[in-house]
Parts: sequence; structure tokens; C-alpha cells
Amino acid sequence: MNEILPLLQQGWRPALEIFILAVGIYYAFVFLRGTRGAPIVTGFLALLLGLTLLTSVLNLEVLNALLGQFLAFLALAVVVIFQPELRRILAELGNLPLFNSAQDARENLEIIVETVDRLAPVRIGALIAIEQSIHLIEAVEAGIPVDCEATPEMLETIFFPNNAIHDGGVIIQGNRILRAGCIFPLSQKTDLPKSLGTRHRAAIGLTEETDAVVIVVSEETGQISFAHKGALTRNVSVVELRAYLTQVLVRRAEPRGIWRWLRWGQRLPAAAPGKGGHA
Repeated sequence: MNEILPLLQQGWRPALEIFILAVGIYYAFVFLRGTRGAPIVTGFLALLLGLTLLTSVLNLEVLNALLGQFLAFLALAVVVIFQPELRRILAELGNLPLFNSAQDARENLEIIVETVDRLAPVRIGALIAIEQSIHLIEAVEAGIPVDCEATPEMLETIFFPNNAIHDGGVIIQGNRILRAGCIFPLSQKTDLPKSLGTRHRAAIGLTEETDAVVIVVSEETGQISFAHKGALTRNVSVVELRAYLTQVLVRRAEPRGIWRWLRWGQRLPAAAPGKGGHA
């Protein structure tokens, strides 16, 4: 027992370092997954790992020395090559489930649903993109910076006919309208129905390149549609739209992994007094 205790005391620091590194690497891959830089990161790491193993196994001293010199500048290279991804990681820290709850996501999607419920009956066309983990500004053209709170009234004003920017798309991030009057990339699919208008093709095109959810209200028919992951679902009801947005957005906002435990720990003091009762 006397011999084991010093070993445990000495071993907790390496274990803590490994844990911190593992968490950091895991969440870095989570942030980068699905972005345009993900294949570059994968190829870069695969090449670096392969060269390191090769020099170690074959004892290639010159190449091993060159790799050692290269690793000294690795931090600078990562900042330069993966600057957009690093900026997105820092920006996403404020959007982690630890800070934004599923309740926030429900409130945000209700703004979209209420807006669509107002526009569809009067046949006012709309194109609304809900940003998730991939920044949409890099995938769209034009657009006017708005940066205001998203409300049904504000969205109605943007899409009101004869408005200068009513034909363009709107980008929403959380409870904020980032841009209006945006031009989304049109889908290049050749098997789309000829009856689809520009709004629907733009909705499909944007979701082919990003993980956004795009809602469309047809100006001709007032029908509601939504696009996600390159697939378009047409002629849905407000109830069906709410159900789908809840499935996609609220589930994403729910705590996962270590964040679930942290959120659970935050609720312990408040939950203890209510044992056996109802809130």
C-alpha cells in the first residue's frame, strides 16, 4: 500500500493531461466535421502520422530531424492554413449546449414557424436559412448585413412584396438575423421537377454545400417546403414544419458527452429541495 500511493500521486497529472488532450481533439474534430476544411485536416494528419511512423520504424535519421524542425513551425502552419476553421471554433464556443439550452432552440424555431404561418396564407414568398455549424456567409453571395433580433414582424417586413430585398434569402443564426437579400447557390441537379422555382432550387443548393435548414414559402401557391442535406420536402403543414425543426435543431442543442454531465451538475442544487414534489 505504501508503494502504490506514491505511484497514484505521480500518475494523476499525466492522466489529467491525456484527458484534456482527448477532449480537445474530440471537440476539434466535431467542429471541423462537415466543413470544407475537414478533408484537408484528415489528409494533413494522415500524412504527418504516416511519415512519423515511417521514420521511427526505419530509423531514418535525416527525415526524422526534418520532421522535428517542421513540428516547431506546426502551430504557425495550423493558424495560417486553417484560419477559417479556427475562427469558427472560437465562434462556436458561445453556442455550445453548456450555454445555449434546448429551450433556447425551441424559442428560436417558434419565431420561424410563426413567421411562416403568417406568410403562407397571404402567399408572400420567403426563403429562410437557419445556420447550424457551418457559416453560411462563405457559401452565399451579396446580402445586406442586418444583425438584429429575429422576430416575425421583422421577417415579414423583409419579405413584404415590392421591398428591395424581398426576393433574396435571409440567414438566421440563433435568435439573430445576420443578413438579408442573399443569393443562395442554385442546385445543379438535373432530376429536379421543372415546376420548381428559383427559391426552391436555391434552398436545395445551399443545403447541398452546408448543414443549414432552409424554409421556403411559395409566392405562387403559399405552400411551405423545407430543404436539408440536399433533399427538399414540399407542401408541408405548419405542424409538420415545427416537428421537423424540433427534431433537427432542438436535438442538436441538447447537451452531449461532458456537457450533459456539466449541465446535470448545475441542476443538482436546485433539484435537491424539490425531492418528491412538483416544480
